[in-house]
Amino acid sequence: MSKTVKQKGKTLTSFEEHLDKQYGKIGTANRTQFEIKAKAFAIGEIIKEERRIAEMTQEQLAEKTGTKKSFISRIENGHSDIQLSTLYKILEYGLGRKISLVIK
Repeated sequence: MSKTVKQKGKTLTSFEEHLDKQYGKIGTANRTQFEIKAKAFAIGEIIKEERRIAEMTQEQLAEKTGTKKSFISRIENGHSDIQLSTLYKILEYGLGRKISLVIK
């Protein structure tokens, strides 16, 4: 079901349309940058939630994985790029979780 929303004199019919207007169409530089930041934020939220489930502080996770608390904080807030090897270390060694990669 499509819902029409008024925003600053513009009528939007979908979230995708909002993203197109705000950041450009998929494949443009601005939209790509937005998508990258959105994925980084989502990864950070997953790490934060798994850390909370494990009842660990950021400092404890950092110590367990050989990183710094400030780095864990930046990742959880979507403000840091993370290498796959570091992601693996944090989730598998630090939090005891398994990573499954799906490419669509």
